[in-house]
Amino acid sequence: MERQDILAERFEGARSRLRAVAYRMLGSPIEADDAVQEAWLRLSRTDTAGIDNLDGWLTTVVARVCLDMLRSRTSRREDPLEPSAGEPVSSAGTLVDPEDEAVMADSVGLALLVVLDTLSPAERVAFVLHDLFDLPFDEIAPIVGRTPEAARQLASRARRRVRGTTPDADPARQRRVVNAFLAASRGGDFTALLALLDPDVVLRADAEAVRMGVASEIRGAEAVAELFSGRARAARPALVGGVPGLAWKQRGETQMAFGFTTSNGKVTGIELIADPKRLRELGVVTLDG
Repeated sequence: MERQDILAERFEGARSRLRAVAYRMLGSPIEADDAVQEAWLRLSRTDTAGIDNLDGWLTTVVARVCLDMLRSRTSRREDPLEPSAGEPVSSAGTLVDPEDEAVMADSVGLALLVVLDTLSPAERVAFVLHDLFDLPFDEIAPIVGRTPEAARQLASRARRRVRGTTPDADPARQRRVVNAFLAASRGGDFTALLALLDPDVVLRADAEAVRMGVASEIRGAEAVAELFSGRARAARPALVGGVPGLAWKQRGETQMAFGFTTSNGKVTGIELIADPKRLRELGVVTLDG
């Protein structure tokens, strides 16, 4: 087997893990795929003879690519916001079962992604790599361009912020917020929608929803309110993964689910899910027939 074929085989074996790292850092499956693809391009141009730990090398490359993307994203946010076209590892040298990764990713869900979005790029990378993927700080330090102690402080600050932002856990309260959102959306009540949305609300859509014409990521209360005002007439209250949300059905089949994250009675995140496999895994249940 030729060198390139061997590299490709090893990379494919690590792809699921690398995408998990990138998704947790970027919060966008499309951007995560872009970061992983960039890692492959860099690997294909690199002399791997001096690489002792390929999994660790790939994790480092993906993390650095993600950091650059996060910094670029932060820089772009200095301009007026416009709708844009919106899985884990234990240590760099440890292989993780893809099914376990999927379970862990779903257990963290949109709620954590919304909180992570409040962190600086360096804080987010340090927290994700250490607290979610158990990478030691001496390996994180060169990725974020800091000393190990400074990287530890970045993760510590991020951890305090994550713990200080707690999504609503009361299903009845969540249901009231979602129902009010649905009523305001159907009625075209823009003011009511704004009142229900956190100013920094983030809407993310999976790849299938994007193919249906939805932007992969929309940020800010006004932009999200504009998207929903006067719409969602076909949506129905539902349990999405056991959490209050909305669902759109056709001929008895769920075409799209709307997952909501709420905090202090405000919608902080909305996830549009249209991938059939994910919808089946979530077990979407409509509540009013």
